[in-house]
Amino acid sequence: MGGRGLKNGQTAAARLKPMSQRILPSWPLLATALGILLVAVSFPACGSGRQQTLVIGSKNFTEQVILGEMLAQHLEARTGLHVERRFYLAGTYICHQALLAGRIDAYVEYTGTALTAILKQPVENDPGNVYARVKHEYTSRFGIEVMDPLGFNNTFAIVIRGETARRLNLHTLSEAAPYAAEWRPGFGFEFMERPDGYQGLGRTYHLTFGQPPRIMDLGLLYRALLERQVDLVAGNSTDGLIAARDLAILEDDKHYFPPYQAVPMVRRETLRRHPEVREALNQFGGKISDEEMRWLNHAVDGEHRDVAEVVREFLRSKHLD
Repeated sequence: MGGRGLKNGQTAAARLKPMSQRILPSWPLLATALGILLVAVSFPACGSGRQQTLVIGSKNFTEQVILGEMLAQHLEARTGLHVERRFYLAGTYICHQALLAGRIDAYVEYTGTALTAILKQPVENDPGNVYARVKHEYTSRFGIEVMDPLGFNNTFAIVIRGETARRLNLHTLSEAAPYAAEWRPGFGFEFMERPDGYQGLGRTYHLTFGQPPRIMDLGLLYRALLERQVDLVAGNSTDGLIAARDLAILEDDKHYFPPYQAVPMVRRETLRRHPEVREALNQFGGKISDEEMRWLNHAVDGEHRDVAEVVREFLRSKHLD
């Protein structure tokens, strides 16, 4: 799960096992695997060298690796501290536990995810209110500081093949709902379990699929869609492959999903020990637009460029190197 990024010409999905090995076969096995991961990250960090080392984490999809590498490179340049990468830490729950346990010092989270998946709060649609609530609750309950938003909103995107959208003249989720019974859905584990995920979406749009969703790694969703193993997936609005692979986003016309502003989450103890980290991370506020994040994702997933190189160029363009 660690590593300094991706090898040359390798995407996040390419580092995963073949799809036939990665689609999760049963809920008990999944629960066991998650339990093992939780135990693995729950032991406190130790050793004198850790005091002068920052550890940056990420979840297990391309955008997260890009953002993790972005924080790592910037902090290396601006603080002079040694930075370790601990990427591919599965999903939200594992990253959160790793942060609480001190196994990582920071990672990038999304406000809507923090609100619903971690804080178990009701879905809310006002970005400012969501950010303020998450910031207050994370500080008071967890000793974790929520930094300024990076600038883009990565909401869930319900995606189908472009040819299907054109053939059926579909633009919104409401228009697509009558066809759900004929479709095979594919979702990540978190989307199935979260309060702002599959169950609520189904109720809001009266979605009834002909078969249960296939549960698979996030990096394999679009491949499964393109290979016609599934017909609808829950991706991310900033995914670079959507336009590159002729995929179509169905508009959330009932505004089911909350805002998902990207924000660095940092341990308060880390900021106390290294005040320069706060100053460095504050320089990221508002620096990444939706379009820029899509470009970064496409550079890695679509053009198969090295993550570290793509990030280095972007930081230089923003005078953050």
